[in-house]
Amino acid sequence: MLADMEGAQRAKVIDLARRLIPTLTAEDIRNPHDFPGLDDPDWHFEDGQLAGIEAVRFALRGLASDVLGDGEEREARERHENDGQPGASREGGGAQGE
Repeated sequence: MLADMEGAQRAKVIDLARRLIPTLTAEDIRNPHDFPGLDDPDWHFEDGQLAGIEAVRFALRGLASDVLGDGEEREARERHENDGQPGASREGGGAQGE
């Protein structure tokens, strides 16, 4: 759910930035101080919302690492990313469907 929120907010930030400066790339938006046209209160608000969502994600990841330990936290994250299928890995190596 948090990843969906982050993706939606990131898209909103990029869309608003491109309304202000149509030629901006996603990389440009990471350096807003280089683009005076992004000195817009609405854009700063949306970018701040994105920063907050990212901060929550990092805090939860850190908490999970503290509570579960690094290996268990990584396994739990991989299970979640793979829709709860144990043993599935994003790096491949599984024999299913090959």
